[in-house]
Amino acid sequence: MKTAEYYLLDVFTDKPFSGNQLAVFLDADELETSTMQAIANELNLAETVFLGAATAANHYPMRIFTPTSELQFAGHPTVGTAHLLAELNLVNREQGIVLQPPVGELAVNYEKNTATFKTAQPVMVTGSTIDRLTAVELLGLDIHQVIGDPIIASFGLPFHLIELADLAALEHIQIAGAVWADAVTRSGTEQIYLYVMEQRDSEETIVRSRMFSMHASICEDPATGNAAAALTGYLASLKPDPLHCKIHQGVEMGRPSVIHTAANGEIKSGYVNVGGKAVILGRGEFNHLG
Repeated sequence: MKTAEYYLLDVFTDKPFSGNQLAVFLDADELETSTMQAIANELNLAETVFLGAATAANHYPMRIFTPTSELQFAGHPTVGTAHLLAELNLVNREQGIVLQPPVGELAVNYEKNTATFKTAQPVMVTGSTIDRLTAVELLGLDIHQVIGDPIIASFGLPFHLIELADLAALEHIQIAGAVWADAVTRSGTEQIYLYVMEQRDSEETIVRSRMFSMHASICEDPATGNAAAALTGYLASLKPDPLHCKIHQGVEMGRPSVIHTAANGEIKSGYVNVGGKAVILGRGEFNHLG
């Protein structure tokens, strides 16, 4: 009987029982894709990672699954996996590591308790099929609470980015299921990222956000590195100045998270750095795998 060991982490936080949950399986080369998908469905976390054996020093193949599908790239699995490998002394922190999801190689560096990676490709920004009035109906808000028309930004997984006027609007979201089915599902992009610009200055931009997506039903995510990167890439495309963001997410869910992002300046335009902390909560084992 095959067994598979995994670790459970909370990511984009330094406190247990906050941030975004993640399971990471080590030495998963012998697992079939169908088994990986079944395990991810059984765990029912936002994402589950399966690591292969190192292909070179500090280089690890990585596959990422939601309960229903495989992803090309995701932020909190990248940060969480990097933290786990460092805590288990499987990589050299000073040298950094390279994770290899389907989207391409992601170089991860460590600074104190933070792991930071650069996106494997530049951001893609396009117009959204959702206009401002539709966004108002979708979110159950007044017209003055939605700023402008949404846009779509992507590093492989696209998000409708919708800016809101203030924290009161962000806190009182009431998703209209019928509007979601008509506008969001039909768009082919089943993720919306809502954000409020709390503070803008040359040192650091403070953002509060919420992310909703459709799996079996409309659900909220406590920390979404992919979406944070997409937002940062979009904001950086508006002007060439260096941009450093501190993005707070998950507050309304009782699982607060902090995501640090940066664009322009030291890195090529269109690419984004994403960083955060993580804590290991425990470990487990799957049996009955054949």
